Amino acid sequence: MKTKITEMFGIEHPIIQGGMHYVGFAEMAAAVSNAGGLGIITGLTQGTPEKLANEIARCKDMTDKPFGVNLTFLPSVTPPDYPGLVKTIVDSGVKIVETAGNNPQQWLPALKDAGIKVIHKCTSVRHSVKAQSIGCDAVSVDGFECGGHPGEDDIPNFILLPRAADELEIPFVASGGMADARSLVSALAMGAEGMNMGTRFIATKEAPVHENVKQALVAASELDTRLVMRPLRNTERVLNNAAVEALLEKEKKLGADLKFEDILPEVAGVYPKIMTDGNMDAGAWSCGMVAGLIYDIPTVQKLVDRIMSEAEAIISDRLAKFAA
Repeated sequence: MKTKITEMFGIEHPIIQGGMHYVGFAEMAAAVSNAGGLGIITGLTQGTPEKLANEIARCKDMTDKPFGVNLTFLPSVTPPDYPGLVKTIVDSGVKIVETAGNNPQQWLPALKDAGIKVIHKCTSVRHSVKAQSIGCDAVSVDGFECGGHPGEDDIPNFILLPRAADELEIPFVASGGMADARSLVSALAMGAEGMNMGTRFIATKEAPVHENVKQALVAASELDTRLVMRPLRNTERVLNNAAVEALLEKEKKLGADLKFEDILPEVAGVYPKIMTDGNMDAGAWSCGMVAGLIYDIPTVQKLVDRIMSEAEAIISDRLAKFAA
């Protein structure tokens, strides 16, 4: 299947693996790229330029297909070494970067001068248009259904994607709620050139996370995510657990007096405990409503092949009947 996204990134299928904290390691990125999609290494999980350089080298040993690096720009008292991380990406020869979080404008010249394609993740049409105006090559439009940070507008993809299609000239992919062939075909119908899957890729054989995490996704329904940190205007969609319930109780009790420091035990440094150690009540971790569409733990290759074969069947069989 050829789309503007497959042509832009030199990939076989219009499926991108989103950057995910403590999931987007070389093993994950290489598996997706080898299956014909676009794998993404999560830069901030590595933390330092030296560790990121090593992870990129590991990925190159695992695949000769295109892969990218995610860089999420977040406000912080002690920010990561963003200049060093950008330099590492440029020096490593990676040609695709997924940016997220704050406006990436100050980093674009260095990336563009190196011939790197930049796809920026946005949770609104206005931010998507802004990304286009500053020179991003593509946009990942992230609906309210998504795991992680859905923004504060609460617009689901059935509205957000057609609105993005109305306003954008650069290609975009659908992110949030993407899990299967139906997701892909729906995204294409609404104007997207592909889809970005995060949560669904965690429940695969190659995902470098604890088995407890994968089983939790299979067991979860679409009703099992919660929105946390909304009073701080830093909303995050997470899978419900004991720590999340405690966090929500703090939000309710403290109300307008809530400060980020109040919820540090539930959100700070929890990802290694969950993703690596399998302690499912250690804290809040990003998970999309798409958990309700996860029924198995296939290999990445099997998942991607299934999506593409079923998507082609939907288009050529089911949809074709309506056009007859």
